[in-house]
Amino acid sequence: MSDESESKPSEGKHGVQSLEIGMGILRAMVNGQRSMMLKDIAAAADMPASKAHRYLVSLIRAGLVEQDTMSSRYDLGPFALNIGLVAIDRLDRIRLGLSAIAELRDQINETTALAVWSDNGPVIVRWERPRRPITVNVITGTALDPLTSASGRAFSAWLPKETVTRLSDRYFKEGKLAPDMQSRADVDAVLADVRTNGYASVSGYHRISGVEAVSAPVFNFKNEITIAMLVVGVKGMFDMDPNGPVVGPLKEAASGLSIRLGYTPPK
Repeated sequence: MSDESESKPSEGKHGVQSLEIGMGILRAMVNGQRSMMLKDIAAAADMPASKAHRYLVSLIRAGLVEQDTMSSRYDLGPFALNIGLVAIDRLDRIRLGLSAIAELRDQINETTALAVWSDNGPVIVRWERPRRPITVNVITGTALDPLTSASGRAFSAWLPKETVTRLSDRYFKEGKLAPDMQSRADVDAVLADVRTNGYASVSGYHRISGVEAVSAPVFNFKNEITIAMLVVGVKGMFDMDPNGPVVGPLKEAASGLSIRLGYTPPK
């Protein structure tokens, strides 16, 4: 019998049957919790071994499955493992990040926040209020400037060069320049300092007067920046000394979170 019905996408709500069959094979392999022989995969997926083999060939080509040439056993391939790691990263980075900023707030009694990167710059996904009468409120969902905010600089310092170039082009086109970023050389110098110091700071933020902030990068298992932790305070009431009670704990918290996300520090 022809397998055309398995290779053609179904119409409407029925989806793609062949894809669902392939996912069934992957599910059987995941549930097996070990490398498996063809006959065991076929039995677990409830299909003939010849049919399972055809799907396994395609899954191998896609990198989702690999076969040991010595034992003939099948196991999850490199792309399947990468999907799993990315899923864990996307799930855990926010959950662990929320816990990290809450713990940091308790430690330093300042407003703390967590930011993720969007196409237009960092966005606040959560903030924690300190126990003090005068604070800076940070609204969830707030989009921050990618080159003049502390979290924006923390991201930009470790983003790919082409991304920073695009951001710089837009920044200079808008013409609302920060005092320490009047030229492209200034941008490069500021971001180089951020990389050297391991954190970014902004005092007297020119778009929000009276606010000071420091931000540190959090890296994932690919050693890429994935989120930024930041601390925000009122100018004149906020200690921004590199060796003070805010910057040190912030860098330690960001470093600890990076390690939990699989980051490997350079030796």
